[in-house]
Amino acid sequence: MFPNLKLQIFRRGSHQNRLAKAVGIDETVLSKIIHGYRVPTPSQRQVLANYLEADEQWLFERFEVAAAVSREQRTQVAEANKAPDHGDV
Repeated sequence: MFPNLKLQIFRRGSHQNRLAKAVGIDETVLSKIIHGYRVPTPSQRQVLANYLEADEQWLFERFEVAAAVSREQRTQVAEANKAPDHGDV
């Protein structure tokens, strides 16, 4: 995901569909780029950075959300951290 790209689009008062038309990128392709499902080509990176008047490297810094921990993994951690049962001591 490229949150800086999304932020800069917002800062410029634009919308994805208007930006896509202005720079000649398909709207679906631009959406996939913004959300990290597609890697932009060098020319797409350059044209977007120029149009949005932003540093290309900053604009395309990635942000990845950590994978969710499964219920099974949480249960295993809870069991491992549980105090030992010593009966009625």
